Amino acid sequence: MAPTRRRLSVGLGLAGAACALVGGCLMIVGPLIIREQVIKNVRIDPSSISFNMWKVVPVPFYLSVHFFEVLNPKQVLQGAKPVLTQRGPYVYREYRYKTNITFHDNDTVSFLEYRNLFFQPDMSNGTEEDYVVVPNILMMGAAVMMEKLPNFVKLLLSGALAGMKQEAFMNRTVGEIMWGYEDPLIDTINTLVPGLIPFKGKFGLFIEFNNSNSGLFTVNTGMKNISQVHMVDSWNGLKKVNYWRSSECNMINGTSGEMWPPFMPPTSLEFYSPDACRSMTLVYEQSGKFKGVPTYRFVAPKTLFANGTDYPPNEGFCPCMQSGIQNVSTCRLNAPMFISHPHFYNADPSLVNAVVGLNPSKDQHALFLDVHPMTGIPMNCSIKLQLNLYIKQVSGIIQTGKIKPVVLPLLWFAESGSIDGSVLNQFYTNLVLFPSLLEYLQYIFLGLSVPLIISAAVLMVTNKGTAAEKSPCPPTRQSKPPPSSETTPLLHDADTLSQDDAES
Repeated sequence: MAPTRRRLSVGLGLAGAACALVGGCLMIVGPLIIREQVIKNVRIDPSSISFNMWKVVPVPFYLSVHFFEVLNPKQVLQGAKPVLTQRGPYVYREYRYKTNITFHDNDTVSFLEYRNLFFQPDMSNGTEEDYVVVPNILMMGAAVMMEKLPNFVKLLLSGALAGMKQEAFMNRTVGEIMWGYEDPLIDTINTLVPGLIPFKGKFGLFIEFNNSNSGLFTVNTGMKNISQVHMVDSWNGLKKVNYWRSSECNMINGTSGEMWPPFMPPTSLEFYSPDACRSMTLVYEQSGKFKGVPTYRFVAPKTLFANGTDYPPNEGFCPCMQSGIQNVSTCRLNAPMFISHPHFYNADPSLVNAVVGLNPSKDQHALFLDVHPMTGIPMNCSIKLQLNLYIKQVSGIIQTGKIKPVVLPLLWFAESGSIDGSVLNQFYTNLVLFPSLLEYLQYIFLGLSVPLIISAAVLMVTNKGTAAEKSPCPPTRQSKPPPSSETTPLLHDADTLSQDDAES
């Protein structure tokens, strides 16, 4: 029985040592395997899992547009505060795909990304035929742009506007405002002030957004250095733009806004936005999970659209007004346009109070990106921006009436999407489940090694104790020998003698 128990204890001990060895090896080798798996699958390479996702975005993206209708246009012309109501959302399914994909010898790739939008009536609160009262963007924008021109030029324009029955506010359909409408004012402005607006034909706020690309991006593939994957090398051949007044503000930083390098720290991320004409930095807010996938949430800091007074690095984006809005006139045909968060969220309260009908809310109006930190791939996102027009009374142009200077919200939009379906399953299996399995295995093996080694030790100690009980023990003291046959007669004789003496 003892040899069997000895063999059992040795076997358990060896098994425990083997489990400890395997667990220890997995602790060392596992992270390396996971890292190599991630690197292999997130770099821009036709053989990687993420390449097709990068080439043709399979995630269902939606563009939701909310318009601000002016309820009291006549009173605004007399100097009253604008009263607004929000209309919409008008929702569009957005399809993104890349063309002209060209790999270069310096570990970069160039591409054009196109966007196609299709109206979704079932998801919208209204149709593209809805009429909305908004500022006459062309006329009011041109008026402010011409404010410093000689009075006779402004009077000529004012007369031309009267002849075309142009007014400060217009009542047009959602489709016209977004995708363009023909306006004789365009030709008139081009005739009176050549070069003031460098376009002809239709005018629409989103006319260049649909069936068009966002410029030629050249980004790093990560084939040689994974920490640089998706980082922008140039945009339209430029290393920096020239819209702004400082080198820092003109820099093209970060990625193109679709993916980021893997193994992200919980700090910040950057991307270049052609729509905003600048690089934008989002900061880490919290960790979480999206459908079982661990994520970092990044949000806009309060300084994103702060003015140069409140945040000196933003001085290059000026001339500034209140904090919370950014002047984009230099990249928007010099029109007095501003971008901000919807409803002036995180902006100077004076902007909200200048109109009636705004209710800024973090839940509804803050933008966010939920990114899987190990791969740098966004799982869920909602990028929100608001377009605003600066309007005011301009002397010499009677159509502007007595409008008090105000940054008037026109609309806000959200581009939202999340990974789902087969794409999510493939992503989860290859880039979440497999790494997690390796991590769990190392703990399983290390956990098994402890009871196995303990069991082996207990059996060995028990086996020694049993063997000790079965072995003979040496005497502890000398015992008295029993009486021999030689001493017995002597005792008998002594007894006889004692009896004889007694009889005498």
